[in-house]
Amino acid sequence: MYHNPVLLHESIKGLNIIPNGNYVDVTFGGGGHSRAILQKIDNGRLIAFDQDSDALKNTISDDRFVLINHNFQFLKNFLRLHKVSKVNGILADLGVSSHQFDVPQRGFSTRFNAPLDMRMSTNQQKSAADIVNTYSENDLQQLFKDYGEIKNSKCVAKAIMETREFNNINTTAELINCIQKCFQKHKINKFLAQVFQALRIEVNDEMKALKILLGQADELLVPGGRLVVISYHSLEDRIVKNFIKSGNFKGAVEKDFYGNPIISFKSITRKPIVPNAKEIENNNRARSAKLRIAEKI
Repeated sequence: MYHNPVLLHESIKGLNIIPNGNYVDVTFGGGGHSRAILQKIDNGRLIAFDQDSDALKNTISDDRFVLINHNFQFLKNFLRLHKVSKVNGILADLGVSSHQFDVPQRGFSTRFNAPLDMRMSTNQQKSAADIVNTYSENDLQQLFKDYGEIKNSKCVAKAIMETREFNNINTTAELINCIQKCFQKHKINKFLAQVFQALRIEVNDEMKALKILLGQADELLVPGGRLVVISYHSLEDRIVKNFIKSGNFKGAVEKDFYGNPIISFKSITRKPIVPNAKEIENNNRARSAKLRIAEKI
């Protein structure tokens, strides 16, 4: 399967779909969430986004549906192009698809020796190899600290710099080999996942794109419209949580002259919804998923 949709029932229920509404799936992938949305609408419309050209092979033949091969940070521009000014729901299933993890040459997985790529869109220029071979030691250290939440990020950065003195680091195996002195053997899988996560986020500028998406969701959703976001690590979830709570990414609620909170959303989920044991058993990649649902005030 190209991608097994995570928390499918819960996210579709969270959209609170009306039959004639306009909806957006900003992370089309294998189309699992999109197909479920189309089953709920009659004369409404569904516009989907995916920057990975591999996802185009999963497109849906339906007059109510259009798939746009671009990053979701351009949501507002492309909706305008398709003569859509407001929508009733926006769904985002963040992170990497199963397909991207399972194709060795994409370089997302620690399981394969492959080119150090990690580009979600093969049209973009910068790859993970470019980062590890050109960034300064300080920039690498900050990158692994901020995006990988790696405590010994200094060790990782230094190891990369030492290897670079003699040879470029061009493959996943070369990267893993050069940083192996930085991790404890019994924690190898978690550590490498954090290193690869940090590089992937930087390559695809994921945090910036997410913040742009959330800001545009505020503009595009009608009152009562739903924002449904599935995240897979604490960095994403914190951004989404803070935005829903306060309309900004720090989480501090601002107040007007009269002391009333200035907020655009009310949270439908007091705590994030997580997959049950059965879903995790059937799809191990769902284990870290957190679903948050908010309604535009």
